Amino acid sequence: MAMAAGTVASTGAYLLQFPRTLTALRNSFIPTRSFSKLGFHPLRLRTTAPVRKLQVRAARTDSKGVSLGFRAPHFELQEPLTGKMWTLEDFESYPALLVMFICNHCPFVKHLKKDIVKLSNFYMKKGLAVVAISSNSKATHPQDGPKFMAEEAKLFNYPFPYLYDESQDVARDFGAVCTPEFFLFKKDGRRPFELVYHGQFDDSRPSNNVRVTGRDLSLAIDCVLSGQPISLVQKPR
Repeated sequence: MAMAAGTVASTGAYLLQFPRTLTALRNSFIPTRSFSKLGFHPLRLRTTAPVRKLQVRAARTDSKGVSLGFRAPHFELQEPLTGKMWTLEDFESYPALLVMFICNHCPFVKHLKKDIVKLSNFYMKKGLAVVAISSNSKATHPQDGPKFMAEEAKLFNYPFPYLYDESQDVARDFGAVCTPEFFLFKKDGRRPFELVYHGQFDDSRPSNNVRVTGRDLSLAIDCVLSGQPISLVQKPR
């Protein structure tokens, strides 16, 4: 599987340039698409010898990765708060699943955190399954480690499980490259979960003075739960 370079506008967050060899697969992401110039925080990879050191660079080239219709990959991850192991199969009975890649320290996540909780509480009552995953390395960001994840989940009363992807394999399987990153899947009967929305929470950013509403993600969830088609025009995170 070919690895593509991550991209971002000049004022955005930096994504990572990855090796293209199969031996480097465990330290590579499959980026998803171009990012807005306000950007988000990239997930930080752990590097181990003899894999070539990852380089950070900025570019305006579009990246390629998961597309709509992508099937949710299997995962088995622990929830630091409770110690429980969660898998994709735990959500099989739900008509829709929202997978969020977040972390503790990211200012863009902090900006949305309370509203992510509000949105999740609202739609979980309507039948949406929600799970959050942190894939950041505790070596580079100790504040994103399991102990602090548990404290964060308790402090903000997360209604969803907040799972730790220590190996970062799950982030690679999803093609997640930044935080926050939202993947909304729908399920028809016994069919696997299929991706129907991979876009932003809303237009608000920490520095643009736009009120947080969750509009973009809310509209997508409303469509999924009501059986309506979702617009293919989706703004990147």
